[in-house]
Amino acid sequence: MSEKTHLTATNRQMYLTRRSPYYWRVTINHPPLNIFGPDTIPPLNEVITAIETDEQVKVVVFDSAVPGFFLTHYDFLAKIEDTTSLPPGPTGLQPLPGMLVRLSRAPVVSIASIRGRATGVGSELALACDMRFASREKAILSQFEVGAGFVPGGGPMARLPRLIGRGRALEVLLGADDMPGDLAERYGYVNRSFPDADLDTFVDSLANRIASFDKQALSETKRFVDVASLPPDYEIAPEWDVCFASIMRAPAQERIKKLMEQGFHKPGEVENRLGYYVGQVGR
Repeated sequence: MSEKTHLTATNRQMYLTRRSPYYWRVTINHPPLNIFGPDTIPPLNEVITAIETDEQVKVVVFDSAVPGFFLTHYDFLAKIEDTTSLPPGPTGLQPLPGMLVRLSRAPVVSIASIRGRATGVGSELALACDMRFASREKAILSQFEVGAGFVPGGGPMARLPRLIGRGRALEVLLGADDMPGDLAERYGYVNRSFPDADLDTFVDSLANRIASFDKQALSETKRFVDVASLPPDYEIAPEWDVCFASIMRAPAQERIKKLMEQGFHKPGEVENRLGYYVGQVGR
């Protein structure tokens, strides 16, 4: 029988469902937009710590309970010091990039099941997972940040070129546009895309299959793949500092202000078509 647990007594932005001792689901549930902010860091840290320390779990699937949004951008309404004042995590990196690094290196298989927008931090979480599967009709991936005048901070410059090649990574990062699930599959941004009705069945079947295998064989195989494919921490560390420095510059502040005036951070057209709107804001 599945066991569902909310993460932290006061913060219900995520909940953990244990489908079995070996197969967990982490569901993001922060309506209406699944925006990631400093108050999302404690529950995500709980998730990563549980994944690292549980002796039985073999596979974890990240999904969303909010229609239209897997996980989206950082919270620009939060006080910036609420983020910049957070102490580094156990990796020595700042909390968000550090947690994503820990997820990539954990001795557990991680899968992002993407239905809705994986924008900014959502894309970065998906990239930190071992595998990504997307709804062909409903998934949208993007790194929108350059279009809003600042630099991404959660490691996509280190991860994307290794995954999809330099030219396509620059198209994603510098074009700052929305990419639907089928194109993300062709680029290698996600492993595969499926008709929306088939996504859950495939991901659940794959997770159950992996959960039936020997944990040591899984973790040792993943460790060797990590050696060949993961970026070192020194490539990821500077992105976070440059991200927040760039947010404070006048061009970013001006663009973010214009986006806010048009409806950024609220349910509606701007959040639903963010790639289009960041492309128009400087014209």
